[in-house]
Amino acid sequence: MSAKKPTGRKEQKKRKKRNALIAKTVLLCVLIVVLFGAIWLVTGGAERIIPGAGHSGSSSVSASSDGQEENSPTSTGTPTQSPEDQKAALISQAEAKAVQYDYDGAIELLNTIEGADQDADVITLIADYETQKKNLVATTPDKVTHIFFHSLVVDPDRGFSMKDGDTGWNSATAGFCQWMTTVDEFNAILQQMYDRGFVLVDLDDMIERTTDENGTVHITAKNIMLPQGKTPFVLSLDDLSYYHSYDGRGTASKMIIGDDGKPTCEYVQADGTTVVGDYDCVPILDAFVEAHPDFSYKGAKGTIALTGYNGILGYRTDYTYRDRVDLDNDQQAWLDAHPDFNWDEECAQAKAVAECLKADGWKFASHTWGHIKVGPNASLEQIQTDTQKWKNYVEPLIGETDKIIFAHGEDLASWNEDYASSPKFQYLKSQGFNVFCNVDSSQYFVQIEDQFLRMGRRNLDGYRLWEAVYGGTDRLSDLIDASSVFDAKRPTDASYYSL
Repeated sequence: MSAKKPTGRKEQKKRKKRNALIAKTVLLCVLIVVLFGAIWLVTGGAERIIPGAGHSGSSSVSASSDGQEENSPTSTGTPTQSPEDQKAALISQAEAKAVQYDYDGAIELLNTIEGADQDADVITLIADYETQKKNLVATTPDKVTHIFFHSLVVDPDRGFSMKDGDTGWNSATAGFCQWMTTVDEFNAILQQMYDRGFVLVDLDDMIERTTDENGTVHITAKNIMLPQGKTPFVLSLDDLSYYHSYDGRGTASKMIIGDDGKPTCEYVQADGTTVVGDYDCVPILDAFVEAHPDFSYKGAKGTIALTGYNGILGYRTDYTYRDRVDLDNDQQAWLDAHPDFNWDEECAQAKAVAECLKADGWKFASHTWGHIKVGPNASLEQIQTDTQKWKNYVEPLIGETDKIIFAHGEDLASWNEDYASSPKFQYLKSQGFNVFCNVDSSQYFVQIEDQFLRMGRRNLDGYRLWEAVYGGTDRLSDLIDASSVFDAKRPTDASYYSL
């Protein structure tokens, strides 16, 4: 064995430097580890391995059996779901669609479940929905009836009473008797129609729209597909503006957004106190559909036809309130009673409520700005002026609509006239309207041609109810039993129902 050579002085110096460098590196690494450990502890790392170690008032995160954190937030702050939870949620959403006859939507959702093509539960549900879809029966639009209501009378003692100490026949009382339906009557109508198999559909469910290269909208009919024994109908609401003339008559005073984010109503009681609740058609129908989802076809609600001259939805949004011009006595009195009125804020609130209504499934239509008649006695110039006011002061708050529901039940032409050739029609068509509704007492009045849907509506109001029960002509028997709907607090004197 050969002896080791003695180490030179230079080599010794190199070795000392190398050892010192190694020691410094080790020390630096230890310091880094200690630093990150401290940061980990400060930021709650111990909570991740110690069950129940969360601070008071904050939710702790526990480890699951497979080492994955349960309900740990993702990068967006949304809790993650297990595959089984995701599957259950999607199945629940699909069932909600199917109960409202949207089988295509339900099947589409089910197919997004991971492994859907091999999951026995999903395969069974899809097969069931395919079978139900195959058994649907078509209803053509010309066999769809259209009913409508005004604001509901919450308190018949006020709605049908004399005002200002009057006695005997009173025009305001007669108007309410004829045009209005009570809350009890409305509830009874919904229940009876549901029991008879009626299903609420949207006007848009009845047609397809296509636009040509010139921007002209063309209309074609579309069938409503429902199970055997179900009958589609359309619903609309007139004058949901809560006119000044309704004050003190026991109707809701405005639409608002409730604490649950859904549209609801304010109502001023007889003692002057204001309460919030289901005091008109919108929240009542919403609650009914929530309890009976199969009453609505693919989530349909109704169409709200708005004027503008007193504002919309109970908000005083018209230019007359802003500019203090062309005011009638009621408008001036309202402004006098609201010295802090801010027009911009009023419009912002109305717009927010309109957005809430649309998100809830409701649609909007023009009812003309001034509640004007559009028939033979109205000139084209009057319709043009009125339409521009509606476009300027209502449309910006509710969004665009291609529907117009004529006031006073009038139409642009008689049923046997050439509708599309009328200058009034051509003007309204140029303003974007494609759906035109009048008032007609027949069960069905539907006309679909290349450029329009024209539909008659049936008033389920005091006049029609009185006529069916006391007037000798029942035009509502296909929908309801009018005698059991008629509110016992409603006057029966024929003079109040004379048109």
